[in-house]
Amino acid sequence: MSQLFVVHPDNPQPRLIKQAAELIQSGKLVAVPTDSSYAVVARLDDKAAADGLRRLRGLDDRHHLTVLCRDLAAISHFAKVDNAQYRLLKHATPGPWTFILEASREVPRRVSHPSRKTIGIRVPDHPVTLALLEAADTPLLSTTLIPENEDEPLNEPELIRERYQHMLAAVIDAGACLLDPR
Repeated sequence: MSQLFVVHPDNPQPRLIKQAAELIQSGKLVAVPTDSSYAVVARLDDKAAADGLRRLRGLDDRHHLTVLCRDLAAISHFAKVDNAQYRLLKHATPGPWTFILEASREVPRRVSHPSRKTIGIRVPDHPVTLALLEAADTPLLSTTLIPENEDEPLNEPELIRERYQHMLAAVIDAGACLLDPR
């Protein structure tokens, strides 16, 4: 059964965040709150974890997965960004937006779009997700937690844990996210 880490939404307990980061580092999947909805995260360099993200969502390899970065500086390691794109990113991050950009050589081929060589990039604006990125000390691969054949993301940590208890190592419960109406 998945672990449930109940954390404060604005000031998450470092001990619990560290435990979640250790699960991710060991190749496990963890559900986390973001500034728009819950997402599932994994190590970027772990093929089995990337396959697990796709399996959990029922996605094929043509669906863009997203690299969550701590800050704007980290984006340049994973995406080729020109000056105009950089200005847009600087203005819009952190935030609930995912930008589809040309992947750099740092992105494992198996997680970028197979024909376009692009990747989703995002700098979240949620204290829990940012604390997890800091504790993991690496960008994370993610996908919004939208169940297969459904249109809306799951937003209740207990429901996520119950529904995916055999696929997720943990759920970080910081309460329901404000679903982004965009």
